[in-house]
Amino acid sequence: MIDWKFFPRPIVALAPMADMTDVPFCLMCKKFGANVVFHEMVSSEAIVRGNAKTLEMARIDDGERPVVQQIFGSDPSTMAEAARIIEEKFHPDGIDINMGCPVYKIVSNFDGASLMRDTQLATKIVRAVQAAVNVPVSVKTRLGWSKDEEILDFIRVLEDAGASLVTIHGRTKEQGYTGKANWERIGEAKKRVQIPVLANGDVTSAETATECLRQTNADVVMIGRGALGNPWIFGRVVSSNVGALRVVPLRERISVVREHVRLHLERYGERGIVAFRKHLSYYFKKELRHDHPEIDWADVRGRLVRVTTMEDLEGILVELSS
Repeated sequence: MIDWKFFPRPIVALAPMADMTDVPFCLMCKKFGANVVFHEMVSSEAIVRGNAKTLEMARIDDGERPVVQQIFGSDPSTMAEAARIIEEKFHPDGIDINMGCPVYKIVSNFDGASLMRDTQLATKIVRAVQAAVNVPVSVKTRLGWSKDEEILDFIRVLEDAGASLVTIHGRTKEQGYTGKANWERIGEAKKRVQIPVLANGDVTSAETATECLRQTNADVVMIGRGALGNPWIFGRVVSSNVGALRVVPLRERISVVREHVRLHLERYGERGIVAFRKHLSYYFKKELRHDHPEIDWADVRGRLVRVTTMEDLEGILVELSS
């Protein structure tokens, strides 16, 4: 169980990202310095129905701890029951409620960021989930639906409902993932409450993490897209290593890819290689061409996104190592 108020600082958390923050990736981020990891969101309705795939998504490896499981939905009783089931089966260190996802298929069902527009329902959900579990209940949300000042009142609603921590992504629902995260607005929201606040959005390096914490005065910084293909970022932030090389050497990168894919195969079997392609596109980004102009990176990336077996992938990694 996490006590956010007394958790050792600095806290650097891995954000819950759909289809990305599964157990293998969480384990990699933990290895490189993430203090806390948030599992990708799971449907409360699917958990209550006993959907095998969704339950498997919520299964925890002890190496990930402390780990927080995020859930989404809009029915208080279903959300509460899903949280209870997850706690009983997998014993997460916290439950996080998604009130920030901007994706259409989520908000069209009045889940995710839609809950910002119904404070009474949001309150009922937080209270119902909190009453159903023994671990801390937190909420991840945004600056607002269309206006970034909406969070200033909404965060107090969440605190009054009993949330132990609120994560704020520094964009509105209408912005999605475009534009620039407004860290100053997160800082204004932070001043409105007594509970810990976690800042999220545009943290891609130790430098941006330091600046984000300065502007927000947040208790925690959460890294999402900045960690994709870059688990090293957590250790750099924790150690304030602002002088670290921005591009990790190719040999080290290949070594980490091999470890990550091994964990992926252990969890998903050989079929997991196809699902792993999305990580490969992040591990081998365009900036590598500056350090290794002799490699045809367009060809390499084209081959990486078509691998279907470990043999295919290993062949490419051996070539890159030579």
